[in-house]
This record gives sequence, C-alpha cells and structure tokens, in this order.
Amino acid sequence: MGETPHPAQNTHWRLRLHEIIFEADTPSGKAFDVVLLWLIVASVGAVMLSSVRHIQARYGATLQVAEWAFTFLFTVEYALRLLCVRSPARYALSFFGLVDLLAILPSYLGVLFPGAASLLVIRSLRLLRVFRVLKLARYLGEANVLLTALRSSRPKIIVFLGSVVTLLVIVATLMYLIEGEANGFTSIPRALYWAVVTMTTVGYGDIAPQTVPGQALAAAVMILGYSIIAVPTGIVSAELSEAKRKDPVSTQACPNCSEGGHDWDARYCKHCGVALNK
Repeated sequence: MGETPHPAQNTHWRLRLHEIIFEADTPSGKAFDVVLLWLIVASVGAVMLSSVRHIQARYGATLQVAEWAFTFLFTVEYALRLLCVRSPARYALSFFGLVDLLAILPSYLGVLFPGAASLLVIRSLRLLRVFRVLKLARYLGEANVLLTALRSSRPKIIVFLGSVVTLLVIVATLMYLIEGEANGFTSIPRALYWAVVTMTTVGYGDIAPQTVPGQALAAAVMILGYSIIAVPTGIVSAELSEAKRKDPVSTQACPNCSEGGHDWDARYCKHCGVALNK
C-alpha cells in the first residue's frame, strides 16, 4: 500500500505554488507574472488581428490554433489558482477571479456562438496585474482610494440618477406634447431618446424640434445638461478628498482569498482574517 502524503507536505506544496502564481516579490513569482503578461498581450493581439478581414483570410487557421493554445494555458493557470488557495470559492468570486474566468469562457462559448470569441479582448483586464508585478504599490494604494470614494459616492449617485431620470421623463413628455408625431416625436420613448441625447450634449441630430416652443425647451435642456454633467464629478471629488490615505500598500496576496491591498505592516488579511505569509 502507498504511503499517505503528510499534511505538512501538502500544505508546503500549495504554499509554494501560491508563492509562484500570486506573489511578485520572489524571482519565481515575478518570472511567472512577466511570462503571463506577455501571453495576455499576445492573446489579445491575436484576437484583434483575427478581426481584420485580409489577415483572417490568410492566417485564420494559424490564429485559431494560437487562440486555443492560449485558452488551454489560461485554463490550466486558472485551475492552478483555484488549487493553491485555501478558499477557491472566495477567489472565484473576487474581481480578478471573475476576470480570469471570463478570459477563458468566450473560447468555449465560441463553439456554440461563433461571435462570442471576440469577447476574448476582456483578457486585457488581466494586464492590471502589471502594477503588482512591477511592485508599483503606490498605484495599488491610489486604486484603493478610488474604490473607497466610488463606494461612498454610490448612495448620492443613485439619488442623483433617479432625479435625472425623472426629469428626463418630464421633458420627454412635454416635448411629445409640443412637437407631436408630425415633427418626428412619434411616442414618449422616442422623445425620451431625444431628451437623453440632448441633455448629455451628444446631439446626433436625427430628431430635432421644429416649433418655437420645442426649440426653447431644447435650449433649456442643453443648458441644464452642462450643469448636470458636473454634479457626479463633484460628488466623487468630495469623496476622494475624504478617502485620501498616505499609508503604503503591500503587493502581497492573501494565501486564503488571494486579495491584495494590505498595509505593509499587516499580519492578517483585512478581507478574510487569515494570517499573511511573512
């Protein structure tokens, strides 16, 4: 009968694999991430080239083989990431876990839905790991500040968007009553489309008021649009000033949930509470 592996040996093997895949402070971990980044760049480039008609006609078979090769490598990498973390479900539901899954999913969906393969450009999101690979911890800290500000701004933004939607419906209804079907405003939803395009200062010009009252209302909506656009910026800017922090951020990933963004002197993960490997 074979010998049962000692639990310590199994733990050591997983920690070593976690160090290579998730950490960038060791030579092996940095080498792994650098190779991974180049593979991501090559994969995204192959997807973009395959959309060019004359390149697809000449090198389509080669690009398809290359794409499946990249998909196989990323699938193995994703499986290893789930294998070496203590909480695979937590990592799978994290931001980078979802990005890693979406990086390989379109290839398999493309078998059933041919157009889905173009979604592989989402792999470019995986290049965000370059901040950890190059030890740009300062940028990780700034990213945490931005995320904190966006979370704090969410209630205010929701209230603001609700007010804007209500205002758009009122304006669209007024424009529908003023202009009517004769001038292209065939329904309130059609007028709502015009109101959104006008208030956001896009101005496609495919539908426009023809009467003097309608043009006066359009002018008011245009002026109002400039002031409305500035409101979300002010909300987020105010929250950024509140969320600003100067504490340095470590590039180390948690061995349990693989989340990062910890302080340099942190001993436990702030997301799941597991002790960090020091």
